[in-house]
Amino acid sequence: MKIDPNSTADLSVQIAQAIKSAIIDGELIVDERLPSEAELVDHFQVSRPTVREALKRLAAQSLIRTQRGASGGAFVNRLSFEDAYPQQITTSTLLLSMNEVSFDTACEARFALERACAPLSSRRRTPDHLATMRAEIMRQSQPGLTDVAFCASDVAFHRALVDGAGNPVLSYQLAGAVEAMQPLMNMITFTARDREQIVALHTQIADAMTDQNGDLVDQCLEELAHYTTQLAHDLMAARDAARLTTEQKDPA
Repeated sequence: MKIDPNSTADLSVQIAQAIKSAIIDGELIVDERLPSEAELVDHFQVSRPTVREALKRLAAQSLIRTQRGASGGAFVNRLSFEDAYPQQITTSTLLLSMNEVSFDTACEARFALERACAPLSSRRRTPDHLATMRAEIMRQSQPGLTDVAFCASDVAFHRALVDGAGNPVLSYQLAGAVEAMQPLMNMITFTARDREQIVALHTQIADAMTDQNGDLVDQCLEELAHYTTQLAHDLMAARDAARLTTEQKDPA
């Protein structure tokens, strides 16, 4: 494990990257204890605070875990897809909140990825996945359901569809797309969207999943994508027009 002391990059970042590379390359294996802080200080020729900052960065990425006591220290973590989901969601949410991704780009990616799951989900979905989708449809049909609750149910419905593919890599990739991008779409469109139309499409998707009809699931998702993007464009155009009218009335 090496760093470049002449580099302009932060030393703690370099150390974290060096240890991360060692884990990825198999030099450090799962559950193996990392060298002590003192050993890392000596190895990298840096201060103890710098080493501690590097270890914090690795822990934040769930790459290592720390244990106290005589047999404690920092250990290479046994990472699972489930453990990695929150980080994927957080990263996607931050990118969206900082306007690093446009609505159209987010929507395109989110539905393209989900449609890729359609044939797999149609073949592999379990009774539990179907039951979750049906339960969320019933929830969405309840009168008086708040926008927040409807949005949460919307996310749960689509996560069940994605997880029905039985592919943890796809579920991981779509964790950010569904749980970060779907709320963004809901936030923009919830005031004008027709819940009945969404529930009808969700029902068609669940029926097609039950019949293992992947083509129909894909078709319904395409229709849902078109409805969502068109509604968002209409709303944003209306807001721009209203803002322009206000500016013309009050040029100061």
